[in-house]
Amino acid sequence: MPDRSLLIVSHLPSDNLKRLGAALEAGAGRNSSPIEVLHKPAFGSTAEDVLKADAIVLITPENLGYMSGALKDWFDRIYYPVLEKKQGLPLVSIIRAGHDGTGTERAIRTIATGLRWRWVQEAIVLRGDWQESWLQDVEDLGEALVTALDSGMI
Repeated sequence: MPDRSLLIVSHLPSDNLKRLGAALEAGAGRNSSPIEVLHKPAFGSTAEDVLKADAIVLITPENLGYMSGALKDWFDRIYYPVLEKKQGLPLVSIIRAGHDGTGTERAIRTIATGLRWRWVQEAIVLRGDWQESWLQDVEDLGEALVTALDSGMI
């Protein structure tokens, strides 16, 4: 049984977002690390999932200049149950933005600051037209996060 875990919470309504989620999982499973990787949809994830996690990745599209309603709902449900118990939780976010992404990034950053979570890198904002190279970038991120958790870097 793994003693550390990476939680991925996502809202993936499009085929390309589903591909990003799959790439992140593939990268996280690339090596033989004992880190458990749990990928849950925002509507299916609970505060208990966060309480068990040692790091978290959030994936959302930008909708009307904001995170998806599903991710906002998830934050609303988990905020107080985890507030005092998960301070310092390592965090990365991936935002698929057709144009800008800054409103979504700002909103996630504001909530994460309130939770006192710790960014392990700047938000990844995938702007503009779809680029196949994003899949490799996200896969590499998954591998890097699991390696960092396994080695105790995060």
